[in-house]
Amino acid sequence: MDDCHDDWPPVRGDYRVGDSRRGVAVVTLASRLDIRGAAIVGTCKTENLGVEKIVTNLISNPNIRYLIVCGAESRGHLPGDAIVSLHRNGIDGSGRIIGAAGAIPFIQNLQREAVERFRRQIIVVDMRGVEDIAEIERAVDHYSGIAEPFSEPPFEVVKKTRSSRAQPGDLDVSLGPDVYLDVDAWAVSA
Repeated sequence: MDDCHDDWPPVRGDYRVGDSRRGVAVVTLASRLDIRGAAIVGTCKTENLGVEKIVTNLISNPNIRYLIVCGAESRGHLPGDAIVSLHRNGIDGSGRIIGAAGAIPFIQNLQREAVERFRRQIIVVDMRGVEDIAEIERAVDHYSGIAEPFSEPPFEVVKKTRSSRAQPGDLDVSLGPDVYLDVDAWAVSA
């Protein structure tokens, strides 16, 4: 299956894209590790927006079946714990990642269906604390060799939209005179 769009991955972040047809993604948490052979490799330092970006990018590519979580945890935030807990337990009615120990482990910008797709499509390989590049690359090679594409088409996360004329009080953060950040819509308006 090669249903991945040319503009994959859809969400920007601190990552390097390899071959989008590969079946493995790697998140190195707070460690900067140059891992080769995966579809995508990047860091994640937060247990909320960072995890949301990972979920969004992975479920938009059905070729990816494994997520290797490795490297050092980000203190206080514990995004690795959040990823493992999200996969294992899902979210509660308020979007809290069940069982996650980080400071604010909430999924607020993804539909429940996106979380459930992540839990069905992705197998999490927990290598938290491992920073040995050769060991991680052996895992990438192993899981790439057994990965079969997911049977469903790419899951496109639908971002919440608001009127282009949203009022300043409707938005989350002021970035200066007449410039506002709308976190729900992932947009800046002026």
